Amino acid sequence: MTTSDGAAVDVGGAVAEQPHRLDKKWTFWFDNQSKPKQGAAWGNNLRNGYTFDTVEDFWCLYEHVFKPSKLSGNADFHLFKAGIEPKWEDPHCANGGKWTVTSTRKPGLEAMWLETLMALIGEQFDDGEEICGVVASVRQRQDKLSLWTMNAANEAVQMSIGRKWKEIIDVTDKITYNFHDDSKARTTKGRYSV
Repeated sequence: MTTSDGAAVDVGGAVAEQPHRLDKKWTFWFDNQSKPKQGAAWGNNLRNGYTFDTVEDFWCLYEHVFKPSKLSGNADFHLFKAGIEPKWEDPHCANGGKWTVTSTRKPGLEAMWLETLMALIGEQFDDGEEICGVVASVRQRQDKLSLWTMNAANEAVQMSIGRKWKEIIDVTDKITYNFHDDSKARTTKGRYSV
């Protein structure tokens, strides 16, 4: 027998453990840009990896598949809320932007990735409804982690998210926020920084 909160229950002398449900469903994505086809549009290599909604599924996926150390160069892992594609064109992302932090050390990226994933699925952001997801990009010289949000123009919310994220990933260097529209226009100026 189970309880409505998923607690373990005594069933004929055996204890049945229920999975620990998350508040939202999340989807892992994979993108390998190391061998793009000539003239192919961005996103052609983007693959939906797996959607999950329990703590147990998250840990299984993370441990066996979705660690940045398992990526080849020029590849990305994404974790986005279910129903949101990690593309600028997705309606949830279209008016948004991203906070970005770089790392020249692979273990640094791995630690920041894990801390960010746990903060997202654990609902640690006050303005978590504004967050679309996170991208880990493994590159030869410098890895990058980007936290995507929905409404770039809401400076107060973006600053709150940026400050909280810096605290979560334990970064002391300045991080910047770029609007997706600026990136589309190939302008790299940061709009906000913390």
